[in-house]
Amino acid sequence: MENEYDVVIIGGGAAGLSAALTLSRARRRVLVVDAGHPRNAPAGHVHNYLGRESTPPGELLAIGRSEVMGYGGEIRDGIVTAVHPRSGPRFTVELADGISVAARRVLVTTGLTDELPDIPGVAEHWGSRVLHCPYCHGWEVRDRPVAILGLSPMSAHQALLWRQWTPDVTLLLHTGPAPAADELARLARRGIRIVEGEVTGFDTDGARLADGTLVPVEALVLMSRIEARADALAPLGLKPVDFEANGHRFGTHLPSGPGGATTVPGVYVAGNVTDPMATVIAAAAAGVSTAGMLNMDLVMEEAA
Repeated sequence: MENEYDVVIIGGGAAGLSAALTLSRARRRVLVVDAGHPRNAPAGHVHNYLGRESTPPGELLAIGRSEVMGYGGEIRDGIVTAVHPRSGPRFTVELADGISVAARRVLVTTGLTDELPDIPGVAEHWGSRVLHCPYCHGWEVRDRPVAILGLSPMSAHQALLWRQWTPDVTLLLHTGPAPAADELARLARRGIRIVEGEVTGFDTDGARLADGTLVPVEALVLMSRIEARADALAPLGLKPVDFEANGHRFGTHLPSGPGGATTVPGVYVAGNVTDPMATVIAAAAAGVSTAGMLNMDLVMEEAA
């Protein structure tokens, strides 16, 4: 067993690095273990991050790493394969390279995996011309033709939202249900077109339907299925649960209580792994606030 850390943070994205910075400045011994697969890696830039608007995701993380290490925080590239409970609460964190470290507390900021529909061209253009969040990408496709890929009952809602950024919106029903009468009326009032037919491909010319029709659009919007990255927590009995929005299931997440606490004492979560709707700056803020709660947990243990 190598040295014991006050906190081992699993995941080196915005939430994890913000927490590491906060805890390092609080004079805690911190280790960040990062697998190097951030969710927003395909995107060209981070948006709505005050002071860092349009910064490439990799550059933002490099800046964060440097700041964490400047206060004595440690960062290790690697994959955590399991977290085992000890007494205390204390934990053993196992890495894929065979190394194990001890932790007084564990913070999980591993984020999510986006599962995309099996349509040729979708994965290839993900993050550039295949988009999911208008607040992240809407400005970049403003006033351009955009299509919404109908996958769920939320597709009409998506179409109405994206209409804020461009007047040229088409709802492709694909496998999603037809909009209800009241939804059809709202879509019509906003000038949103509806096209029936299964989408079989997407390329630089637009979306292609099964009957050969080409819908010329510059961007395709879809709602991916989101899955929490949490396999390493299985030995603790922590497993992802369904994530629902407006009564519809969109994937899984790790639920948390106030301050990011989980049902396992000493294990905390922050960022997209628990809050799938959080933007980059919101995930970073969650890392800071969770780090504060986690530090107070340690303070109270030491005082006892």
